[in-house]
Amino acid sequence: MKNLLFYSSCTTFALTEQKVDKKKKEEVKLWFPLRVTYNRELKVKADLDALGVTNFVPMQYRREERNGQMVKRLVPSVHNLIFVQFTPSEMTAYKKSTALPIRYIMNRATHRPVTVPNDEMENFIRVAGTYEEKLVYLSPDPGDFAKGERVRVIGGPFAGAEGIFIRVKGDRRVLINIPGVVAVATTFVHPSMIEKITDPEPHALDNAL
Repeated sequence: MKNLLFYSSCTTFALTEQKVDKKKKEEVKLWFPLRVTYNRELKVKADLDALGVTNFVPMQYRREERNGQMVKRLVPSVHNLIFVQFTPSEMTAYKKSTALPIRYIMNRATHRPVTVPNDEMENFIRVAGTYEEKLVYLSPDPGDFAKGERVRVIGGPFAGAEGIFIRVKGDRRVLINIPGVVAVATTFVHPSMIEKITDPEPHALDNAL
C-alpha cells in the first residue's frame, strides 16, 4: 500500500509538471517597457546583458564640450526607460528576484502591464536603434499626428520602418509610436524614399505634405 501511495503521488506530481511545462511552451516572448528610477536604466541593462536577456535602451549620440573640444557621446534618449523581452512568467520571476528599481508601465484601460508585440518593437528599433543624433523623441500619444499618411520607408538608414509621415521641426519625418510609452521621429526623409501602405498597392508619394 505504501508503494502504491508513493507511485500515486509521483504520478500526480508528473501530471502537474506536464501542465506547467505545457503552459510555458504556450507562452510567447513579448517586449515589456519598464520604468527605472534614478536614471539607472544602463545599470538594469548591464544586469540583463549578464543574464543573456534581450533588452533595448533607446540611445543616441549627443555632442558636448570637453576640454574645449566638441565630442560625441552615446547616451540614453529617454531616461528611466528600458524594453525587456520576456515571456510573462519570466518577466514576473525577474521582477520578483531583482533588487533593481524597475516597475511596469500600466495600460490605463486594462490596468495591466503594457506589452509590445515583437513586430512592433522591431519597427521601433529600426529607427531608435540607429542612434542618430537628430532623432526626435516625442510624447507617446501625439493625437495630432494621427492625421498623417501611414507609410513605409524604402531606402536609407531607416529602410523598412513603418509609421506616420509628418512634419516635425520643419522637416518631413516618419513617426513610430508605441502608445503610452514613447514615440520617435526619424531624421528628414525625402518623399521619394517612402511609399504608402494604406493602399492595396503601395506607391511612392509624389507631393506629400
